Amino acid sequence: MSAELEKKAVGDGVHPDQGPPGSSETPQEVVDQLIRSSMEAKTHAYCPYSNFRVGAALLTHDNKVFKGCNVENACYNLGVCAERNAMAKAVSEGYKSFRAIAIASDLNDQFIYPCGGCRQFMREFGLSWEVYPTKSDGTHVKMDVSQLLPNSFGPDDLHPHATQ
Repeated sequence: MSAELEKKAVGDGVHPDQGPPGSSETPQEVVDQLIRSSMEAKTHAYCPYSNFRVGAALLTHDNKVFKGCNVENACYNLGVCAERNAMAKAVSEGYKSFRAIAIASDLNDQFIYPCGGCRQFMREFGLSWEVYPTKSDGTHVKMDVSQLLPNSFGPDDLHPHATQ
């Protein structure tokens, strides 16, 4: 995470997991920086087939940011979305609990939302973390994973000692 984002996330003695006193929301200046990071990640997209660039920036509870972009493949179904790319990078570094993710594209007139596969992938890591779909000008909406994937199936639905 950049020192600037970490400083903004921590604020004046506010614990980064809690945001402003009395709120569990991520402070707006941290959200704004996360959105800028997702837009930066978008510039690295490899999308020679669709020319549809997507970037994601994922914030952990200790304010580390993992960026991802979409990576296409000539065998279309082998491509990877920006959101899953960022989450896989975080998991490969030992993180499995997330605070927020911002998603950016070049869409001007509508917000970029995660695909169904990414929604299910996000669900694996909880229902209550923040999701910020954006437009190309940086405007955004705030949601959480449970709103993106209501009535979902997740790890808590599996029996811990199920046999095959």
